[in-house]
This record gives sequence, structure tokens and C-alpha cells, in this order.
Amino acid sequence: MSQILAQIKHDPEVLGYIEGGNKHLEALGYTEHGLRHVGLVANIARNILDKLGFSERECELAEIAAYLHDIGNVINRNNHGHLGALLAASILTRLKMDPAEISTIIGAIGNHDEESSHPVNNVSAALILADKSDVHRSRVRNPNLIKFDIHDRVNYAVEHSFLRVYPNERVSLELEIDTEICPVMDYFEIFLSRMILCRKAADYLKTVFSLQVNGVRLL
Repeated sequence: MSQILAQIKHDPEVLGYIEGGNKHLEALGYTEHGLRHVGLVANIARNILDKLGFSERECELAEIAAYLHDIGNVINRNNHGHLGALLAASILTRLKMDPAEISTIIGAIGNHDEESSHPVNNVSAALILADKSDVHRSRVRNPNLIKFDIHDRVNYAVEHSFLRVYPNERVSLELEIDTEICPVMDYFEIFLSRMILCRKAADYLKTVFSLQVNGVRLL
């Protein structure tokens, strides 16, 4: 772990924003976006670039961007990527990070949400793929099945998810879904825009995005 990443993971401001944003989203009925989510996404983002042969420093930048990518939720869910980029710029400047590397990270954070984003650098592409692959029932915070909306049902139905990197071939999101809880079609209804963004991210990294559900390749 790089020195600056270690600083970020123990920084009171960072932790406060992550935990505060997660509480705000819980109040709005959203799935978990706390330390579990950002930690997992950080590991996946690093792994993507590492397996695809990118430099160690780009892997570290992807891990940093992923750890900070949701801090904008502490202000508002809408435009949280843009807000998070501004917060991250302030934090990383305080930690005396190189401005060129800050620009890479905040570009990635500001372009990770499917509503208005595009992969703008390698770190950005890795963050998109990592973030959108975290679909799992452990993220659902509403234990009452009767009250589940479609987002909760889709996440709760996913019993296993893994983003597998095949160097020189493809990046594959592999899901195991309980179709008694949620038909596969519901997954596409909710996540089609995310899958399109994942395809763009894979293209940017000069690979191919594929989706496998219950052992069947769908994309």
C-alpha cells in the first residue's frame, strides 16, 4: 500500500465523508455505500489495471480514486460524482499529492456515475467497471421483502458476483442470481445503462466487457 493511500484510509475527513454519505443514503432508502463498498471497489479497480498490465502507479491511482469515489454523497446523491471530485481535490491537495495525479483521480471520480459519465482515462475506466460490479444482497439494508423496490430485489437476488479479468481477452462480470426473487430481465431493466457504461470503459482499456448470469454468457 502506498503512503498516500494509507493516509487516505486513516484520514478523519475521508472517513467522516464516507460514513456520513452512507448514512444519508440509508435515510433515502439506498443500498450500502460505506466502507465495505469503497474498500471492495478499490481492490477491484487496482486488480483490473494490474491484470491488464498497466503500471503500478496507475494501479495505485485507481485504488485511491475508488476509495474516494462516493464521498460526494455526503452532500447530495444527485451529482455526487462531481461533488466528490471537488472534495477529493481539496483532500489530496492537503496531502500534497502531485497536481497531475490529482487531475487523473478527480476526472475518474467525476465520471463514474452512469447518468452523465464517460471513461476519460485508464483510472476512470477501471473505477467504472469496479463500481458497477458491486451488486450483491449484502448491500441491501431493507430486511422486509414486502417493501423491496426493484433495486432492492435485484441486489438481494444476487448471491454471488465477481469481476474476472482475462488478460488480452475480456473483463467478465459473473453473477449468480436467484431467479425466484428477481427475473434476469429485471436486472437488465435496472442496470442496462450501467452495462453500456461498462462496455465503454472496457473499450477504453482496449478489452471487451462481458456479462455472465448463472453460467450463461449474455453479453
